[in-house]
Formats: sequence, structure tokens, C-alpha cells
Amino acid sequence: MRRSSWKIRIFIGLAIVAFAFIQRCSSKEENPYTGRVQTINMSPEQEIAIGLQSAPEIAREFGGLYPDQNLQGRVDQVGNRLVQNSIARETPYQYEFHLLADDQTINAFALPGGPVFITYALFKQLNEAQLAAVLGHEIGHVIGRHSAERIAEGDFWKTISMGASVGADAGDIVGSIGQNTLLKNGRGDELESDDLGVLFMIQSGYDPYEMIKVMEILKASSGPNRVPEFQSTHPDPKNRIEKIKEAIIKYKGQ
Repeated sequence: MRRSSWKIRIFIGLAIVAFAFIQRCSSKEENPYTGRVQTINMSPEQEIAIGLQSAPEIAREFGGLYPDQNLQGRVDQVGNRLVQNSIARETPYQYEFHLLADDQTINAFALPGGPVFITYALFKQLNEAQLAAVLGHEIGHVIGRHSAERIAEGDFWKTISMGASVGADAGDIVGSIGQNTLLKNGRGDELESDDLGVLFMIQSGYDPYEMIKVMEILKASSGPNRVPEFQSTHPDPKNRIEKIKEAIIKYKGQ
């Protein structure tokens, strides 16, 4: 009975793993705005719903929205200018730009479907073109469907880990593989968003070299104890600057 039970466990585990790979292959689709083939298991409408549902709680975690409507208006103006002058206007996403009250945490991020956030701590260090660089980068995350891709990847590795655990109690090993894969893809997301951000800046009439100055601001804010690139989900600012320069040359020549 023990040998039979072990064989059943192996079979179930392999079946779960096979299901995960079949589901992953069937979820491949080409992003119409970037041309990149991605694993996505949700519609743009679902992305929008996730973003709208998550936005209020995200804002609370950063002290709520900044109370100055004039400054919020500046963020809206720059963000909307980027959207209207780029492929972002052709997407189904609902872009909303939020200035967060947090004056200690230097950060900016985007949720699936369109909500974009920037903390006051970062905003106050930027001129208009640099603000455009940050917001353009975050719009790039939305158009690149990076959150949806990460969700699909996470679901895939959870299923693989389940199958490995059932079949051979190897969930920890597979979980580690999943983390490494997500780490690598996360860096790729940042570089793709930098590239798109450069394009959006040029299309909107902003100096794209201001994005390099944003990288210098981020590098300075991280201090001497910055985590090495191979341990971080973000590429090293120096490496990002080189890629940004390449993107500027590429898009300036078009």
C-alpha cells in the first residue's frame, strides 16, 4: 500500500505540474502596445477593477493624499499631457495620478489598470520634466501590464510548488526558482518602463535627459548602503542610465 500510495502522489504531483504548464502556454498573448509576448491570465477590465479596489488602501499606507490641490493639479497636468501625447490614450486603462502625503519615503508606483502614485518626498525634489520622467515610467508599467504578468507568474509558481510538494515534498526548491524568475523579470519590467518613459517624454515635448537626472536623485537618496543589483528587484541606477541613453538615441532618430 505504501508503494501504491507513493505512486499516486507522484502521479498527482506530475498532473498538477503539467496542468500549470498547459495553463501557462494557453495564457500567452502579445501585448498590442509593446509587441512583447506575455503570460497574462486576466483581462484589461479585471486589471482596472484590481487597481480601483486597491487604490484607497494604498493611499492610506502612505498617509493619504497630499492636501494641496494646486500641487495635485500639477501632477494631473503632467500625467494627462503624457497620456494624450502617447499610445497610452489608445489603451482601455483609466489613468489617474495621485500625490501622496508621505514626505519621508521617496517612491512612485502604478497599480494595474491605471492608478499612478508619487510621494511628496519624491515630488518635491523634481522639476516638471523630471516629474514627467517618473510618471512616464509608471505609465509604462501600466501599458506593459507588468502587474498582471507578475500575478500570472505567481499563480504559475504556486501551482508548480503545490505539485512538487504533493509529489516529492520539494516545494521549497521550486519556490526558490519562482522567486529568482520573478526577480529577473522585475528588472526587465523596470528597463521596459524606462524605455517607454523616454518615448512618452519625447512625444510630449519634454527633455528625455531629465530622466537621467531622476536616476541620479534616486541613487543619491539610497545612500551608501544601497543593495547590490543582483539582490534587488530594480536594476542598478548606473545600468539604467546607460539603457536610457540608448533609448534616447533610438527615439530621437525616429
